[in-house]
Amino acid sequence: MAMPYLSLAIFVPIVAGIATLVIRDDRDAGQARWIALIGAVAGFLVTIPLYTHFDTTTSAMQFAERAEWIPRFDISYHLGVDGLSVLFILLNSFITVLVVWAGWVVIEQRVAQYMAAFLIMSGLVNGAFAALDGILFYVFFEAMLIPMYLIIGIWGGPNRVYAALKFFLYTLLGSFLMLVALIYLYNASQSFEILDWQKLPLSLSVQVMLFVAFFMAFSVKVPMWPVHTWLPDAHVEAPTGGSAVLAAIMLKLGAYGFLRFSLPIAPDASHHWAWLIIALSLVAVIYIGLVAMVQTDMKKLVAYSSIAHMGFCTLGFFIFNSLGMQGAIVQMISHGFVSAAMFLCVG
Repeated sequence: MAMPYLSLAIFVPIVAGIATLVIRDDRDAGQARWIALIGAVAGFLVTIPLYTHFDTTTSAMQFAERAEWIPRFDISYHLGVDGLSVLFILLNSFITVLVVWAGWVVIEQRVAQYMAAFLIMSGLVNGAFAALDGILFYVFFEAMLIPMYLIIGIWGGPNRVYAALKFFLYTLLGSFLMLVALIYLYNASQSFEILDWQKLPLSLSVQVMLFVAFFMAFSVKVPMWPVHTWLPDAHVEAPTGGSAVLAAIMLKLGAYGFLRFSLPIAPDASHHWAWLIIALSLVAVIYIGLVAMVQTDMKKLVAYSSIAHMGFCTLGFFIFNSLGMQGAIVQMISHGFVSAAMFLCVG
């Protein structure tokens, strides 16, 4: 029986987070830090075989795991990765180690809860990148909002409650239409398998409706202009570790959604509305880039520059050539490392 590397990547940090939560007294903060660090390192180590054993000669999903979850609706615990998602799982797990380490001395209150929030979120993010069942993806996609909401709302700056609520409402409301789209695709295919949805012969009008639903969810997550206003507030108020994860990982989930859902499930609608995405991306690159240049707060500067950087990614996706697509993916990975490093330095 093959080793369930993807389940380990999801549940090792989650279990470590729960173990860290057992320590409730700040007098035992040192113990909480060590449990969190060991859990984060273990969570990263179990993802390394995903890279070392990855077969670059095939485009098929690898390390697949499947088990029944809700058989009545054909919802399954189905995981798998390709060359795109495996990179983000590695990136996320590595950034988690850095964030736990960076908060070693800085966080003095509710240390166990702080570390646990990042570990649990790390597992949920890995689940979103590995999910091949639509409902499973949606559960992970939405569940990761809760730890980040708590991180901003509890350990953030003076306006942390406002920033946390704005972050939560923007990202949650943007996802409601996506849930409707998932249910429609189930009715059309009698399956929640994402790979089955990508093979459906859908009319242009249906594709347009699905594209709009996915766009509402993923454009907020990227975030694209003009639904970007939650990000600067969240970055400024979040603790440094939260800002690093937001910029390095959570923004990439929106772009990943375009690649996993919008483009393959609604290809004709994606071509039809490419002009709009290109226009919005150019606004983000040029206008938001200029906004970043006049910022005096370093966290806001990095936040606005992140929006501009992600504009290059969505631009690359929707010009529909291999160079643009490859450049966008490279930009996403490199921006993850650079933005995390910048926030850890600034913070």
